[in-house]
Formats: sequence, C-alpha cells, structure tokens
Amino acid sequence: MAGKSTYMRQVALNVLMAQIGCFVPASYAEIGITDAIYTRVGASDDLAAGQSTFMVEMAEVADILKHATSNSLLILDEIGRGTSTFDGMSIARAVLEFVADTKMLGAKALFATHYHELTELEELLPGVKNYNIACKKHGDDITFLRRIVRGGADDSYGIEVAKLAGVPNKIVRRAKEILKQINDGQMISLPASEKKKAQTKADDSMQLSLMPSEESKVMDKLKKLDVNTLTPIECMNELFELSRLAKDT
Repeated sequence: MAGKSTYMRQVALNVLMAQIGCFVPASYAEIGITDAIYTRVGASDDLAAGQSTFMVEMAEVADILKHATSNSLLILDEIGRGTSTFDGMSIARAVLEFVADTKMLGAKALFATHYHELTELEELLPGVKNYNIACKKHGDDITFLRRIVRGGADDSYGIEVAKLAGVPNKIVRRAKEILKQINDGQMISLPASEKKKAQTKADDSMQLSLMPSEESKVMDKLKKLDVNTLTPIECMNELFELSRLAKDT
C-alpha cells in the first residue's frame, strides 16, 4: 500500500536498462555489473501441480538461492508470509542472513518484510541497511508520502489499510483492541458483548441445573422403589408410571 513493491521493481528495471545501455530515469546512479536479476514478488499458487501459495514461494526462493551469485541482484518481497508467523519470520531471517553474508552469497538485494524483528540485522550484519517508506499519521488516518527514508518503520499500518479498503468499522475497532492486548502481552479476551452473552449463558445453565426436572423425578422414584416388596401387578403399575414420567421429560 505504501509503494515498497513498486519501488523495488523500479530499481530492478533501472538496473536492467543500465545494463543494456538505455536511459536511466535518475539524476544520478551508480550501478555495478549484474549477471542476473532474480525476483520473488507477489503471491500465486499452482493448483494443477498441487502446490500451495507457500510451496510456490519456497520453490522460487530455493531456485534463486541455488543460482544467484555475488554479482546478482535479488528482489525479495515478503518472504515467509504464507505460513505461521514464527515459521515465516525464521525462514525470512535465515534467507536474509544467507544473502547478506559475503562468505555465503553476498549478493546485492532489496528485501521487503513486515517482520519488524528483522530490522535488528542492521546492527549485526555488515552491509545491511534499513529503509522505509515515509508515512504521516493524523489520528486514525494515514497518508503515504511515497518517499524512501533511512531506518526501520516504527509501526505497521495494516489495520488502517483495512479501514481504507472498506472493512466494517466494528471489525476495525475490534482489531485495534486485539492488537493492543497483544502488544501489552495480555491474553486476547472476548469482546464486551460476547463476554456478557457467555456469562448470561453460564448463569442460565447454573440456574437450570438447580431446578428439579422431570428426569430427576424419574430417578427419585426409582431410588425409592423396593422391588422386593412389590407384587407383580404393583410392579406393572410402577413401570407404567415411570414410563409416563420419562415420556413427559
């Protein structure tokens, strides 16, 4: 939404045009020799081959890492988003470390991610630099400035984008409540309205369980019966009575 994918593709196109001697739309550009440009952008599946979106993503990443050299340009957009958060973040970090380390691959790369935890690699790996696309926030409204600035992003704007897309306000408000609970390290609780419903249901169940039912009447009658003292006709009468009570429950 902020334009990072467009920016990354633009870089790849400028490098390609420079390689073939075309005009590069920039006031200044220092572009080294590149033997190949590899991209992993977007999300798509291959249902005919039985491959999920994440499987396609991983297959493309594997192919890139097998064939890229230190002179290649890699455009990697959102690695690891097709699986669980921790799995995806672990894969993304491992790929980034491999690409950045000159002893492993050491290729030139643009690596876009929503995992804020990866921004710490700027302090750990030489050559890694954080950039983000500037945004201005006015209350719950945001404006994307389409300008690249140094440093990692200080926040995510997924909920604001969902609001811009037309997601109902009730869901947007609830998403903000959940996000705050997660950021505060709390367990995610039910909305106030659902809490009230759950409590009312629990109270009703308790109230009903305390009231005598027809079923308990049948059980009470059975417990009081002494079959050893009953005549055959009395047994028959008691059986008819129990059957009537059971049918009424």
